[in-house]
Amino acid sequence: MNVATVQRNSYRDRALRLLPHICARCKCEFSERKISELTVHHKDHNHENNPNDGSNWELLCTYCHDNEHEKFRLEGCYDGTSQGCEPEPPLFSPFSELDSLIDLPKKEIKGMDQHDT
Repeated sequence: MNVATVQRNSYRDRALRLLPHICARCKCEFSERKISELTVHHKDHNHENNPNDGSNWELLCTYCHDNEHEKFRLEGCYDGTSQGCEPEPPLFSPFSELDSLIDLPKKEIKGMDQHDT
């Protein structure tokens, strides 16, 4: 099977042939030139469930698709029915060295007022 056949039979290609090129959430319409901004969302969040009629798919723009997955990830977090809703720790902390700067003797910090309070 060649690459074109595989692409023609991909669920994205099938969804783009079956469904109107409109985001199912924000209702933005996408021309052929902007079609790459449309994504295929699996309604049941199961990427293996790809029925030929497209009943498990909807086209979403990249922004709405990200929002949909974030809602699914946080589902139950606010009513206490889900575990593991703690945010992941940040990869970078811009203030990680702040303590060491604050502990510097006042004479090392130029321009700082020397009044004791």
